[in-house]
Formats: sequence, structure tokens, C-alpha cells
Amino acid sequence: MKPKSEQRIGLLNGFAAYGAWGLVPLFWPLLKPAAAGEILAHRMVWSLGVVGVALLVMRRWAWAGELLRQPRKLGLIAVAATVITVNWGVYIWAVNAGHVVETSLGYFINPLVTIAMGVLLLKERLRPVQWAAVGIAFAAVVVLTVGYGRPPWISLVLAFSFATYGLVKKKVNLGGLESLAAETAIQFLPALAYLLWLGSQGRSTFGAEGAGHAALLAATGIVTAAPLVCFGAAAIRVPLSTLGLLQYLAPVFQFLLGIFYFHEAMPPERWAGFALVWLALAMLTWDALRTAHRSRAAAEELQRDASQRAGSPATRQAAA
Repeated sequence: MKPKSEQRIGLLNGFAAYGAWGLVPLFWPLLKPAAAGEILAHRMVWSLGVVGVALLVMRRWAWAGELLRQPRKLGLIAVAATVITVNWGVYIWAVNAGHVVETSLGYFINPLVTIAMGVLLLKERLRPVQWAAVGIAFAAVVVLTVGYGRPPWISLVLAFSFATYGLVKKKVNLGGLESLAAETAIQFLPALAYLLWLGSQGRSTFGAEGAGHAALLAATGIVTAAPLVCFGAAAIRVPLSTLGLLQYLAPVFQFLLGIFYFHEAMPPERWAGFALVWLALAMLTWDALRTAHRSRAAAEELQRDASQRAGSPATRQAAA
């Protein structure tokens, strides 16, 4: 049992991480007139710089040598870097193109997509409530497809790319900062080459739009790394079930920003689709909390039984 002060620090870091991810749609429009591709490339380049400095300060480089001696892990890191590049690129473009609500939907359905991928790829068995939640989420996508007049492809790409990223990172089993450093190291040269090419074509906004704009582009590294540091601090201090609930803060903030700040349209059929997604998530959360409670109760019961057996006269006599 962690001290209350530790849990409080963990919660504050969790709120900071998911709050930052939820409010980041306010940041990307500040980088205009830079296009999504240029913003993405700067994010890759500056993220490596920020994470590299952080790892130098903390003297956490032992993992790098071990990683270079494991070709399979390096391959998985390359897959993770590719998938997160797609996720970042689509997200930045979607926010700056006025699709903030649809990006929030992607992160709402991400837990449901992760469950579906567990069944399809890892042959995991679902409980009845989980099956029902996945079914309702599928119905929500159908409703939203009718509402949008097309499949909600932005949401689906974000959800599937991030779910794939999570699956690959689970297999790699590296810390958050270390993993980001490895991924951005792979992204760095292509991103830098693209930025140099933009500059040679006279299409780069870095420097051309003033020092303030250049500073904002450089700040993409901090915007990427800072929430990850907070998340890491939260993950070691609060229970996984609490983190699971906190993760909904990000899409909730994005959704509210899309409606109240960016004034995106929400016709009735879109509300209906979101309502189905929220119902599925409520069922999923209730089932997860119930299962965690039962598991905890069963573990406590086993511990009590073991204590009673250890303290019984027969056990003491046998020990003597």
C-alpha cells in the first residue's frame, strides 16, 4: 500500500498527463501556416532532442546498448515508430482541418479497438459484457457512418494506429522515455531530411515566420515529452484501474473543445453515435471495476485462509 502523499502525487501527474493530451488541440493551430507534414517532422526532430537531454540528466543509457544487440526488439521499435508517425500525422492534420470532435471519437473507441485486437490477434477470451460493449461500438460506427456520409476514417485510423502502437510497445517492454527516444531516433533522419528539403524548396516556415513561430515549432518536443514524463510518474504511483479511468479525460477534453471552442457541428445522428460509444465504455468500465473488485476479494480471502492455517495448533505442532 503506497502512502497517501505518493498516491496524491501520482494522481496529480495523471491529471497533468491526460489533461495535456486533452488540451493539445489548442496548440497545433498556433503552428499555422506550417502544414501538418512540417509540424510532424519538427515534432520528431525536437522530441529526440528533449528526450535525449532528459536521459542524459538521469543517466539512463544502459538500455541503448542492450537494445542494439536485439534485432527483434529493434524491428518492433521500427514498427512502433511507423505506427505512431501515422497517428501523429493524422491527428495534427485533423485538428488543423477542423475535425477535433472526430479525433476525440478515435480515443474514445481506442479501448474497444484494443479489446477487439486482443481477440483477433492474441486469441483472448472476452467476458459477455465485453462482447456486448464491442458490439455496441460497432453499431456506433455504423450510425456515425450514416451521419457523416462516410466511415469516420479519422477516428478509425487514430484508434487502430494507437491500439497497434500499444500492442507493439507491450512486446518491446521499454520505459516510456526510453521507448520514445528509440522511436524518435528512427524517425529523426527521415524527418530532418524532409525539413532540409522543405528549406531547399523555399517552403519551410521555420525562421521565415519569425522567432516566435520557430520557438513554437521547437516546443513540439516539450509538448510530446512532458506529458509522457507525467504519465510515467503516475503509472508507478496509482493503481492501473485508476489510470484506466483517467485515460478518458483526454478525449472528453478534446470533445468539449471541439464543440465549445472550435464550434464544430453535432447533428442528432452524431450525438446518437457518440452516445452508443459512451454506453459501451460505461459497460466496459463497470465490468473492469467489478472484475478487479472480485479479484482483490479472492486474493484477500486466500491470504486470510493462509494466515489461519499458519496460526492453527496443528500447523504450529508440525513446525515444532
